Amino acid sequence: APVQPDQPTHLMATYGRQAISFVRGRGAYLYTADDTEYLDALTGIAVCGLGHAHPVIAAAIAEQAATLVHTSNLFEIPWQTAAAQKLAEVSGMEEIFFSNSGAEANEGAIKIARKFGSLQGIALPKIIVAEQSFHGRTLATLSATGNKKVQEGFAPLVDGFIRVPFGDVEAIQEAAINHPDIVAILIEPIQGEGGVNTAPQGFSYLEEVRALCNQHNWLMMLDEIQTGNGRTGQYFAYQHTNIVPDVMTTAKGLGNGFPVGALMTQGKAVGILGAGSHGSTYGGTVLGSRVVYTVLDTLKKEQAVTNAATVGTYIVEQLRAQLAGYNVQVRGFGMMIGIQLPKDCAELVAIARDQYKLIINVTAGSVVRLLPPLNMTPDQADELLKRLVPAIQNFLNA
Repeated sequence: APVQPDQPTHLMATYGRQAISFVRGRGAYLYTADDTEYLDALTGIAVCGLGHAHPVIAAAIAEQAATLVHTSNLFEIPWQTAAAQKLAEVSGMEEIFFSNSGAEANEGAIKIARKFGSLQGIALPKIIVAEQSFHGRTLATLSATGNKKVQEGFAPLVDGFIRVPFGDVEAIQEAAINHPDIVAILIEPIQGEGGVNTAPQGFSYLEEVRALCNQHNWLMMLDEIQTGNGRTGQYFAYQHTNIVPDVMTTAKGLGNGFPVGALMTQGKAVGILGAGSHGSTYGGTVLGSRVVYTVLDTLKKEQAVTNAATVGTYIVEQLRAQLAGYNVQVRGFGMMIGIQLPKDCAELVAIARDQYKLIINVTAGSVVRLLPPLNMTPDQADELLKRLVPAIQNFLNA
């Protein structure tokens, strides 16, 4: 039987957990052991895009687990080939490498950039990254991350990263002048952990970065771990523009709760990693690959990405209207929404949970972050607003 909350735990204390536990979920809702229902506007931090316990995903996992889970990448894996084909179709990329997490996918992207530089005779290649970014917690990805709190205590960090303000094209141009050994730029289309930050010029920022990468022969690398898999109302956020990156990473919603990530390349990044230069014991297992295939297939069949765009726009419009006069800023695309409050609001997480039975998140101190399921219905969106708006209003009026 599971350990009870009042019993001692042997878990490493790496998480500041909330004093609540959920035993089951269904769609947009989570339930505690006493069957109390909570509306989930966080979905495991942008992971369960199709909601909890989706019957099609659950059936695929159960059937595959009872058939074959793992054989290793020493052998052909038909489900991996099929999943890669489906992901290539929706992403516009050519090569796919399956990892177990977003951080691992970003590690692979960093390796590609360094190998790209090495092939050009650059001994110490550098990668441009953005302030307030988040790319993971492995040593290389936390070094790339633009958050000193994440990096604190882990020196010496990995060298080779040049940091610029997010959305500042002039800073990138200046870096190009001062650092002739730059080989790539790694950015998030929208900074999730950083506060659901969009560049001042919107998605046209990505087009400007693409032009600079073309000019200087850099790899354009996009971290779409949080923005991918339909989250912003397109399969990938870069598809709000006309450009295509050279390298892209994703995870989170790719497995709807099953741990899996992907590293993708196209154009001049194709073929940089060959046999023996990268690998993963659990990358693209039979089970994991079938989950990816099923998630992508279900997103398409249920038109969940289109729904995310439509219902997400409605939520943003209603938040702006209902919170007018409260000095808040609402931003985001699709089902990736940030509500910038005029003061720090970490306590809103507990207020929303305990008083309104609503699961939300606060990031960057003063930003309420909403990451609802992509298939949230209009009625559920209204229920979210009914619970969230008064929670924010009462908090700001206090």
